[in-house]
Amino acid sequence: MKIVIIGGTGLIGSKTVERLREQGHEVIAASPNTGVNTITGEGLDEALSGAQVVVDLANSPSFEDKAVLEFFETSGRNLIAAEKSAAVRHHIALSVVGTERLQESGYFRAKLAQENLIKAAGIPYTIVHSTQFMEFLSGIAQSGTVGDEVHLSPAYVQPIASDDVADVMADIALAQPLNGTLEIAGPERSRLSDLVERYLKAMGDSRKIQPDPEARYFGARLEEGSLVSDNNPRLGRITFEQWFPTSRKP
Repeated sequence: MKIVIIGGTGLIGSKTVERLREQGHEVIAASPNTGVNTITGEGLDEALSGAQVVVDLANSPSFEDKAVLEFFETSGRNLIAAEKSAAVRHHIALSVVGTERLQESGYFRAKLAQENLIKAAGIPYTIVHSTQFMEFLSGIAQSGTVGDEVHLSPAYVQPIASDDVADVMADIALAQPLNGTLEIAGPERSRLSDLVERYLKAMGDSRKIQPDPEARYFGARLEEGSLVSDNNPRLGRITFEQWFPTSRKP
């Protein structure tokens, strides 16, 4: 089977490519640095020629409201048009748990616009809603840093390791389209402020956590359940304690 991974050289993309190639499939790792650009359309038709499945793992290089919306809308339209020309049979996209609840954020408005394009395209699809990746904890801490303090919401999170996400994406690429949404999450639920405090302590980072219900997450105020799923999510297997030592390897 020929499978095209958009964003195939990124964190989740490269791991998904590896898993599918190990199973004997023809996998194209499509990204601007491999000559495939969903914004300009460069190389897109050639990459998708003969493909049965497309997995969209691309992310916007900018999270500014206008830029991120333009990225997901332009990329989505170009990708859908190329898929229709190539008679692709399954479009898969990775999105975020809570997208529809966090429309105060420009990033999540853009992700919802992407999802709506997929649903209206007429191509069989599966949307995977994931909780936050453990690999993003450093960036989340940095986003809330003011001086030597980190202001973060005490809302609940259930972070998932990128290896678990890649396992799911590879499985979905070989499955029948759901024409719906699957939610995935890590094995443990905790408060965002508590989890980042554990991460910083494990890193030997002296910054102090300040739990703040008004602290913004990509521009949105969080309710306790904004970032977690109670919709019978598929759970990953890797805990924070198992993930952390591997995260520090070169």
